[in-house]
Amino acid sequence: MIRSLLGPERRRSRLAEQAPDGPVRELLTTPQPTAGTDVKDLRLLAVDLETTGLDPRTDHILTVGFVPVDGLVIDLSGATQLLCRAEGDVGQSAVVHGITDDALAGGLPLADVVDRVAAALRGRVLLAHHAVIEREFLAAACERTHGVPLPMEAVDTMQLQARVLGSQSGADLPPGALRLGTARAHLGLPRYAAHQALTDALACAELYLAQVARLSGGQPMSLKALQR
Repeated sequence: MIRSLLGPERRRSRLAEQAPDGPVRELLTTPQPTAGTDVKDLRLLAVDLETTGLDPRTDHILTVGFVPVDGLVIDLSGATQLLCRAEGDVGQSAVVHGITDDALAGGLPLADVVDRVAAALRGRVLLAHHAVIEREFLAAACERTHGVPLPMEAVDTMQLQARVLGSQSGADLPPGALRLGTARAHLGLPRYAAHQALTDALACAELYLAQVARLSGGQPMSLKALQR
């Protein structure tokens, strides 16, 4: 209840006071893009996670892929994939993503992964396909490792695709219509192999640019309009 009464900037300021020195505190003290920021000036970070499941309370991050988007340009020089040292067995999720326990043994500690993502997110808006997954897992990971959650503004390409298809919620669309690969195919983008974090982050970034072109019609479009 208390959180809901605090404005986003006030909450970020309070969390920054509780966060240890380092990238998480720097992220929390850096101004975010405003609601009126136009897409041509908007700085985002396209992020994709591979995890052991879908519940951030019990499942774990395995890999993180991210790539910066500066306005309407994807900055491939910042493209990064991080392996996260296993907090438990990969289990049956390996069938989906192909990541093994042996591979994860050489990964980074979760705290280091959170620091790297926080540094990359500084001054940027999270961009993801079905962004609730990335937001909740990263927030939970930050709370475990740094003692504070990680509040993030987000743009969700799954929600944008529903609008491209003329739907408000997506509930009235055929099953699978909003999947990343299906959305890319609808907008004429090439097919990529799925369930590889950096490839999926890049796929999301490309989809976002195609969606913006379709939805804006070449006219100005703000962050607020993307998030409505």
